[in-house]
Amino acid sequence: MDNWKKFLNLEEESLSLGVVWLLILVAYLFNVAVRYIYVGYVDNQPQFFFNGQLMINTNDGYYWAEGARDILNGFHQSNDLSPVNTLAAKTVAFFAKVVPVSFEALIFYLPGFLASLVVVPLVFIGRVLGSTWMGFLAALLGGMAWSYYHRTMFGYIDTDMLVIVFPVSVIALVMYGFVKNQKLFMIAAALVEIVMIEWHSGLYNVANGLFVMGLVYAVLFKRDSLESVFLLLYLVLPVLPIPIVAKVVAILAYGVLHHTLLEQKKTQLEQKAKAVWIGFGLVVVVYGVAVGLPWVISIAQSGYFTRAVTNTVAGDKLHYFSVVNTVREAGHISYDTIVHRISGSWVGFVLGFVGYMLLLIRYPILLISLPMVVLGFFTIKGGLRFTIFAVPFMALGDAYIAYLFGWMLKKTANERMQKTALYGISLLVMAGFIYPNYQHIHKYLVPTVLNRDEVKTLENLKHIAKRDDYVLSWWDYGYPIRYYADVKTLIDGGKHSGDVNFPVSFALTRDLVSSRNMAILDVYETERSYKEHKGSDYLKYMMDDYNISDPYDFFAMLQNDALNLPKINEDIYYFLPYRMIDIFPTVAAFSTIDLKTGQQKRHFFYSPRGVRQQGSTLLFPAGVKVLLATGEIEIGAKKVPIHHFVQTFYDKNGKLQKSIQGNPLAQHGLNVIFMKSYGKWLILDDFYYNSAFVQLYVLENTAGLFEPVILSPLVKIYKVKK
Repeated sequence: MDNWKKFLNLEEESLSLGVVWLLILVAYLFNVAVRYIYVGYVDNQPQFFFNGQLMINTNDGYYWAEGARDILNGFHQSNDLSPVNTLAAKTVAFFAKVVPVSFEALIFYLPGFLASLVVVPLVFIGRVLGSTWMGFLAALLGGMAWSYYHRTMFGYIDTDMLVIVFPVSVIALVMYGFVKNQKLFMIAAALVEIVMIEWHSGLYNVANGLFVMGLVYAVLFKRDSLESVFLLLYLVLPVLPIPIVAKVVAILAYGVLHHTLLEQKKTQLEQKAKAVWIGFGLVVVVYGVAVGLPWVISIAQSGYFTRAVTNTVAGDKLHYFSVVNTVREAGHISYDTIVHRISGSWVGFVLGFVGYMLLLIRYPILLISLPMVVLGFFTIKGGLRFTIFAVPFMALGDAYIAYLFGWMLKKTANERMQKTALYGISLLVMAGFIYPNYQHIHKYLVPTVLNRDEVKTLENLKHIAKRDDYVLSWWDYGYPIRYYADVKTLIDGGKHSGDVNFPVSFALTRDLVSSRNMAILDVYETERSYKEHKGSDYLKYMMDDYNISDPYDFFAMLQNDALNLPKINEDIYYFLPYRMIDIFPTVAAFSTIDLKTGQQKRHFFYSPRGVRQQGSTLLFPAGVKVLLATGEIEIGAKKVPIHHFVQTFYDKNGKLQKSIQGNPLAQHGLNVIFMKSYGKWLILDDFYYNSAFVQLYVLENTAGLFEPVILSPLVKIYKVKK
């Protein structure tokens, strides 16, 4: 055993603190530099620029940008959902004040510069384990591995830019606290934990995990030291259900108490073994009652465990489609994807895992990091968003393997070449782990959320609509709509539960009369819920207002163009982008669900690519044929009549022209639409053909219920006539 320990030992290189910070600077600049690869690729893409600056590439980024903008402006409209009170928005606003660049440049570049700070705690974790060089090697990879890069690249402004930096910093501080028996490190760790939880509420789970593993480490390896009990208490205070100010006061007060009264009694108490175990017991009881039990219950009830296809609202029996089924980052992913997202390659992942396990065996203090790794592997159940939590410590495992290779060659080299062997070989091995991630970065070209022309329409809308007006669109576009047009939205990237999405989905997928009526009712109930502090089950409130208990009776009533509607002060605009065509079946899923049973109703929507003509037959992929001669569509062995055959194109003046041929013999069937200017084919059933989105965007039919505001090939905006 001693031989194994000797082999696995990390030998501190006796590097000065100045050299340590130089290594940190090198690792930091390396991680920032690789993020400029994306800038080099998109710099010649004019559609990626607006007002002379590259636009961001994540929907949620516009949420934090909106909050920061409103903080800087000093105002925002009531109930606009702007995150002015969040730490992330305040952080962006702070940097906007102190960094001499445009706001657009700041929100684009800030994520990469902040996220690369993860190198600092990684280097110090290596140092506390015994090798600053190993920490440096881990920092090179940990700041740019596949999934971490995805969520912290330039343009990806989100809480992810510090969501790993904070917990890894806490882990480094806790490790120093336990190894050095220094309360100052634990005080710092506890204070950072408070900020960490405020930064992202999900990190509360990590904070609890850190306490649990701190307890395990203390009981297994520090059970003879009462000091470990005192240190452990610092990890309880940040997760107590008390106000932030009270937490800070409690941590500082306990630090003073620890330094004075407890320090004086420690030696005397440690002579009594029972005192140590009583101390552990008291800590566990306090934590279990105040924090642990409620935390476990909340995790058990988490939607990521149930993965429900539908969800219901308290006090209501209506079944709604659960949004978690449509969020890619919360979906199931393959093991191959998990491996590459964490380490960039199978070799890097396997050796990283082996290296991490060896570090756990040799340096049990690293148990503190286990919650992060476990959360990273939770991606198997919870979706790809969790992989980033494992990245820093799999990188640490790779760095350990690289270090061991260098150490073995160092032992065989002559004295003059020993340092070269250790540093050179380990760096070369680490480069092998880094290279697949570097290759991936070169290939990873993500578009902006909206392109320049789409943003221009929102900028124009900003000068037409009032700040209290509503824009109805799908939740994917909610945040950028609010940011660029400075209006309100009904749903967005944070407000998109099944019950909230239902009315918007209904308005986009039903006939124009029903759509208009639902839009007005949705705005009315949304505003009413804010004023009366009601919940978000807007459909139930609508039905109650009309004294209707059956939702399908209510939907039938919405088809009445003379329906008595409530008066609203706000104008309503529809934002209909071309890009919504590709997700329209997903949009429809939220309102084509049977509200009574939760069963999904099926409708036909086909948007094929690669169409070719053979005589009077159009050949589509998957064996679909349009038989122009007979007016039928052949799908496998089944033939369905063509109800409408539509062609649209834009003339030289930019006006939409359309040709609609109806089949008088087909009361039902499938509809074929050729959008010539786009090269786009659609084959739809009557449900989709009659939907507000198709009628307004594809055909520009308003039925006198909508007023065109902006009509462009990429975006069409209509105003609801009240």
